[in-house]
Amino acid sequence: MQGETGADAGERGAAVRKLRRIVTAAAAVGALGSLLVSCSTVKTEDAKGPSGVYYEIFVRSFADSNGDGIGDIKGIEQKLDYLEELGVDGLWLTPIQPSPSYHGYDVTDYYGINPQFGTMDDYKSLLAAAHKHGMKVLMDLVVNHTSAEHPWFAASASGKDDAHRNWYTWAEDRGLSTSAMSATGGEAWHAVGGGDHYLGTFWSGMPDLNFDEPAVRAEMIKIGNYWLDQGVDGFRLDAAKHVYEDFKSQANSPAVAKKNQAWWQEFRRGLTAKHPDVYLVGEVWSSAGAIVPYVKNALDSTFDFDLSDWIRDAAAKGTASDMPSRLERTSEIFARESGGKYIDAPFLDNHDRDRFMSLAGGDVAKGKLAAAMLLTMPGRPFVYYGEEFGMQGAGADERKREPMRWTKSGADPDSSQAGEGRTNAGEGQSNAGKGGAIREPSEAGTGQTRWEPSVANTDPAVSVEAQDGEAGSMLSRYRELIALRGQSAALRDGAIVPVAAEPPAGTVAFIRATAEERVYVAHNLTAEPKTIALDAESAKAYRKLWYASESGAGLKEGTITLPAYGTVILK
Repeated sequence: MQGETGADAGERGAAVRKLRRIVTAAAAVGALGSLLVSCSTVKTEDAKGPSGVYYEIFVRSFADSNGDGIGDIKGIEQKLDYLEELGVDGLWLTPIQPSPSYHGYDVTDYYGINPQFGTMDDYKSLLAAAHKHGMKVLMDLVVNHTSAEHPWFAASASGKDDAHRNWYTWAEDRGLSTSAMSATGGEAWHAVGGGDHYLGTFWSGMPDLNFDEPAVRAEMIKIGNYWLDQGVDGFRLDAAKHVYEDFKSQANSPAVAKKNQAWWQEFRRGLTAKHPDVYLVGEVWSSAGAIVPYVKNALDSTFDFDLSDWIRDAAAKGTASDMPSRLERTSEIFARESGGKYIDAPFLDNHDRDRFMSLAGGDVAKGKLAAAMLLTMPGRPFVYYGEEFGMQGAGADERKREPMRWTKSGADPDSSQAGEGRTNAGEGQSNAGKGGAIREPSEAGTGQTRWEPSVANTDPAVSVEAQDGEAGSMLSRYRELIALRGQSAALRDGAIVPVAAEPPAGTVAFIRATAEERVYVAHNLTAEPKTIALDAESAKAYRKLWYASESGAGLKEGTITLPAYGTVILK
C-alpha cells in the first residue's frame, strides 16, 4: 500500500489476523450450533479480549526454517500466524543459549544464541514480530547451574586461587563430606581430575553455581537485564527451588526456603528497577504449601504441579478429589502473601512430563476433556507444543520432545531424514552432528523438524495438516476453548469458587467469578451421561447454557445434562 509505514503495515496485519481468528472461532462455534440448546448465548463477536494463555516451545522440535532438520528461531517467527490463530498471548521458549546438550539446560554462554537456532538478529526479529502479533515472549533462564563446559567452571576448576573458584561449591574447600545424596536422588558431588569434588545437583555435566557468592548473584541480575534490554518480556526460571535446595536432607527445610526467597526477591528487585513490568514464572516442583515463600515480592507465578496432577488423573481415570475447594484456599493464601499479585500457572504437559495423551492411551475424548479442564482453570494456563492436536510421548525425555508434527508424515522413523540434525541423545554426551539434512521438495516450507525420529507420534491424523479446518478435531477444540477465555473475564481473570451442592461422582463443578461476571463450569469425567442438580441459588443465578462441548448437553429446570466427557458453562 503506497505511503504505508512499517508500523502501519504491522498494525494492519495484526488486525487482519485478529479478524481471521474471530472468523475461525465463529466457524467452530457455528459447527456447534446444532449441539447447543436455544438458550446458548455464545457470540463470536465478543472474542476480542486476551486469552491469558501461554505456549511452551521446545525450540529444537518446533519449526525448521532452513531445511537442516533442527527447529530454529526463524521457524518460530514463520509460525506466529498459526500461534495467533490458536489464540495464545505469550510464548515460552526453552533455552536458546549455546549448550552442548540437545535440550539446552546446561548453558555455556548466557549472552549468546545457539548457532543451530540462529543469530541475535534472528531473535530480535522474532521478539518484534511476536509483539506485533500481540504475544509476549519468555526466555527460559537456567540460573541454578551452568554447563561443565562453561568457561566459568573451567576457571573455577583450575585451582583454588582462581577468581571464579567460589562461583561453584567445592567440598574440599569447605571441609564437606561427599557422601550426601542430591535433592534429585542421585550423587551430589562429582570429582575432577585433581580429586576435588564439586556440587552438581542434577548430574556431573551441570555444576551448581554458588549463590552465597555476591559476584554470582550480581552476574545473574546482569544477565536478566541484558535480555530484557533486547526485548524479552520475562523469564521462566528453571529449577527455582534448587538454588539452595541441593541435598535430599534439605527437602521442605524452612531455612532453605527462606534463602531461596531472599535470592528471588533480590533478583526481582534487580530487574524491576529498570524493567518494572517483567514477568517471572518459576519452576518450583513442590506442593502448594512449599511454594508460598516464592510468591512474596519474588515470583509472579509458579507452575501448579498439584493442579496438573489432578487434571491428568481426573481426565484419565474418571474420578477426582475436591480440587476447587483446595484451589480456593491456596489462592487466598497466595493472594495474601503476594499482596494480591500472584497469578497461578496451570498446565497439562511440559517437556519433563509424560504427555497426557500417552497416559490416556490416545483417547481423543479424554484429551478434549483435559483441555477443557485446563482452560477453565484460573490463572495463566500454559499449553505445551503439540498438545493442542494430541501429540503423545512418554518414558525417555526425547519421546516427550519429539518433532512438532506439522505434516501428516512428520518425522516418521522410516523417513530417510529422520534423526538428521540431531545433537546429543542424552545428558552428558557431546554434539553428535550439526545438521545438514536436505528437505524433501514436497515438504519445503512446512517447518517440519527431523532432529529426532517420531516414535510416539506416527499417526498421520495427529498433525496440524490433518486437523486444521476440521471442526471436530482436537486442534479445533483448543482454539475454541482458548477463544472462550477471550470472551469471558470470569474465565480468564476470575477466582474459583466451590459450588454449594456437591456434584455427583464422576463430575466436577465450580464457579469462576469476578466482581462483574460469574460463570458455572461443569465437567463430566466419565463415558456415561451425567446430570447435576443445581442448588436453589445457582438455579436462579445461572439460567443460560452459554457453552457446550458435546451434543446432548442441556439445562432444564435447574438440572444440567452432561454428555460423556462433556463440558458446559452456564451464565
